[in-house]
Amino acid sequence: MLVAVIWCTMPSSYRTFRNSVPWLILSLEAVFIILFNVLFPYDGELMKSYPAFQDVNHMMIFGFGFFLMFLKRYGFSTTGFNLLLMVLGVQCSMLIDTFILLLQEKSQNHLERLIEAAMSMTAVVISTGAVLGKANPVQLILMTVLELIVFHMTRWMNDTFLQVTDNISMMHVHLFGAYFGLAFSSCFSEPSPRTDKNARTPKSDLLSMLGTLFLWVFWPSFNSVLSDSKWRAIYNTYFGLAVSAVTAFALSVLTTKDGKFRMRCLNPPLKLHDTSGVHFTFGMPAVLGALAQVILLIIKNWNNLPSLGYLVMIQVGAFCLTISVALITGLIAGLILNLRLFKTTPVSKYFEDQFYWEFPHLAVGF
Repeated sequence: MLVAVIWCTMPSSYRTFRNSVPWLILSLEAVFIILFNVLFPYDGELMKSYPAFQDVNHMMIFGFGFFLMFLKRYGFSTTGFNLLLMVLGVQCSMLIDTFILLLQEKSQNHLERLIEAAMSMTAVVISTGAVLGKANPVQLILMTVLELIVFHMTRWMNDTFLQVTDNISMMHVHLFGAYFGLAFSSCFSEPSPRTDKNARTPKSDLLSMLGTLFLWVFWPSFNSVLSDSKWRAIYNTYFGLAVSAVTAFALSVLTTKDGKFRMRCLNPPLKLHDTSGVHFTFGMPAVLGALAQVILLIIKNWNNLPSLGYLVMIQVGAFCLTISVALITGLIAGLILNLRLFKTTPVSKYFEDQFYWEFPHLAVGF
């Protein structure tokens, strides 16, 4: 009885999304169904690409879904919203990619486009990590649509004007997602430094570690799926991950006072609230990866000096274009989606599952 009374007397703000989220989702899905019926006739897919799609799909659903489950009061929202954004975003991404292919007068089978659509969602999931617990479902859904449009247009510009190959432009997905998310996050109010709602627990850390293992296992497939030299991409990715894991274990022991292993926690170098640390988890590695690519390109083409400057300029130009567009559009999206129209989540309700999900058994003492 007491639970029922408390649940019924909760503020009306707990139900403010009834008139927005369902209609936004259903409207988008109706548009997707109509466009898919027109643009995607059945053409008898080759199933040889399906294992690659499975790996990418597992990575996105299980890997990122669990990887971001480190907040003690935000587990339902992390996995639930990740799935919602994933299924909406893949459909949206395929349609955007279709229009770009029509513009370029190119063709590609549907399963290959589905794989690229799932891979493009990496940018959205990474950006979501920067505002995890702060952005509401309406803001996340609209951010997904806007970010996918901009990311695909950035890839199109890299391909059209800089002749960057598809597999290289797709590898910029981590760079784009991290800095779009950071710019988007800068428009949100920061949580109180005294709050413990964004704290971790051993259980939430274990679930996050499970997600890390999923990402670790499937990352070679992700990096190689669009590559012309798949064996080289798999080989390099696997041993790169292996060396990183060994280094992480070694540094973990060396940096603790009692010489024990621990889940490393690096402080973000930016004075900006970044819930899941996308800057140092995805952003900085992407920057270092782009720098390493330029260095290796110089070493490989050292004997071909006439074309070396052009090749370096192309890679640096693609990097600068991607990060600039991500920062500018992320900031614009953040400013727009923080208008009162989109019912910004109050700071007091940050990192709370109960603001979006029903927990009648937790109503007392929450």
